[in-house]
Amino acid sequence: MTSAETGSGPDPAGASGAVAASPTLRPLHADDAAAVLSAFRSDPAMSRQGTVRTTEEAEEYVRRLTDTDGGMLAWAVCHEHGLVGLVCIAVDRENLNGWFSYWMTEAARGRGWTTRAAATVADWALDYARLERLELGHRVNNPASGAVARAAGFRKEGTERGKFLIAGERVDVDTYGRLRTDPRPDGPRLTMSPATSRAKEPTRT
Repeated sequence: MTSAETGSGPDPAGASGAVAASPTLRPLHADDAAAVLSAFRSDPAMSRQGTVRTTEEAEEYVRRLTDTDGGMLAWAVCHEHGLVGLVCIAVDRENLNGWFSYWMTEAARGRGWTTRAAATVADWALDYARLERLELGHRVNNPASGAVARAAGFRKEGTERGKFLIAGERVDVDTYGRLRTDPRPDGPRLTMSPATSRAKEPTRT
């Protein structure tokens, strides 16, 4: 996963506190491969997140994202027991940084869930996992992803020209960062389950 893409803008009514229908967050599991494959097959835009066309590719995709020894932290966004999105961090343990990314299935967009999930995982990464900086990037022609980033407490830091190579073309990317010392954004969060103590804390090497 290379960028914070396939999100939706923040829900203007998201601060209403209506949590009854809210999804929850849990660590991504190997047996989520079928749900990931379904998500990729349901929306052509998901191809921006990687190549997942077969069961084998879905299993490999999930395997990479659950490789905690390799510095990956991946949280499944689940609603009514089904996976509807992911929030992932690729950890740079030496510098206590993390590359942040997220996606939501087409059917789950437009409800403010992407913002809530991103804000919740970012809070956890900075407060519990003790990372000091998170960063993300999105294509300049995907302003919805930038809206999610800002609502989750990230600040725009600039634009990198020709950062990504997509379909053979260089694409400019807006970059964002969030520091542990930055103000925490307002708005509701999602419940994280199971206890976050199961996750590995990154340490400086």
